[in-house]
Amino acid sequence: MSTQSYLSDRINNLSESATLKMTKLGRELAAKGVNVISLSVGEPDFNTPDHVKEAAKVALDENWTRYSPVPGYPELRQAIVNKLKIENNLDYDISQIVVSTGAKQSLSNVILTLINPGDEVIIPTPYWVSYSEMVVLAEGKSVFINTEIDNNFKITPEQLEAAITPKTKLFMFSSPNNPTGTVYSKDELAALAKVFEKHPQVFILSDEIYEHINFVDKHESIAQFDSIKDRVIIINGFSKAFAMTGWRLGYIACNKEIAAANDKLQGQTTSGTCSISQRAGIVAYEQGLASVNKMKEAFARRRQLVHDLLAAIPGVKTNLPEGAFYFFPEISSFFGKKDENGNVINNSSDLALYLLNVGHVATVGGDSFGNDKYIRLSYAASDESLVEALKRIKEALGKLA
Repeated sequence: MSTQSYLSDRINNLSESATLKMTKLGRELAAKGVNVISLSVGEPDFNTPDHVKEAAKVALDENWTRYSPVPGYPELRQAIVNKLKIENNLDYDISQIVVSTGAKQSLSNVILTLINPGDEVIIPTPYWVSYSEMVVLAEGKSVFINTEIDNNFKITPEQLEAAITPKTKLFMFSSPNNPTGTVYSKDELAALAKVFEKHPQVFILSDEIYEHINFVDKHESIAQFDSIKDRVIIINGFSKAFAMTGWRLGYIACNKEIAAANDKLQGQTTSGTCSISQRAGIVAYEQGLASVNKMKEAFARRRQLVHDLLAAIPGVKTNLPEGAFYFFPEISSFFGKKDENGNVINNSSDLALYLLNVGHVATVGGDSFGNDKYIRLSYAASDESLVEALKRIKEALGKLA
């Protein structure tokens, strides 16, 4: 029996995650003895802070090992409420917080609870690879707003206004952005909020998972504008700021009706997330940002290092990202060129595979992020690895003719 004959249309219509695919290909090559430097993965290369790990050990010893409440322990939700007030000056109560198994589940829950078949979801490009696939899963329709490196990958109010139709249900974006590192300022968000004021049927999903990896001023949330706050769903979590990617701990902050809907959906799918992770999350939020700021200093140094090395490669166009830990350089000048075996580089995926097989550096093609002229590189790696990786990339690109 063929796969197509018995798997659901729902899964057959879903694309494989490009970032996970490139990470897998890199690992397969490394398993053959090849020294591969991975710049494809979206996680900090730091360890979880010791005080957070100790909190998990204490939780085990205190037997926090039973089912947790579906929306999360009240103490964790209160810690999130406190964080939102202290760091972001945003007022929520614990009935507006739902904790999930990573921010990825939080995103999926929100889309599944809001989107009906045929509803339009506006997504600025470039975007994180799973956004559009989650919309596919909900049987919605993605509407893309294109941005380019010359305007630091930011949309304008005019572009937003033009994209909204009577079918628009949701706008989703991230700031700081994955894959570009773009950070929206308060004034830029205020201008977008003015557009949303005119369209009360549109909800705003604000993915703020990279909030603390921000190299310009302080983080600004679009939820700060009272005129639209009730329609904003904040997505955040612990993976990036506290190097807790494997702990799977994310959350939403939103109006009570949407929170209750996410609680309902989660109750019928995964229920409450890992009890030990939640107890560790409480301590992470209650004991401050010292470890986060130390990690941010390293990322700031690496950002400048990678920028300078990329800018020195002929044919590569880059900007200086304002947040996250990615570069999204334009590489379309290499399209149409051939490798030493005569294979033509037709697109960003071809180039990413070429860099992996020839340069032994894992990157991700920009087509999966909504713009084929670019590739994504993560600089969540040691300084030495980054220097060597950019050297290999420069040498590999120099061989194309």
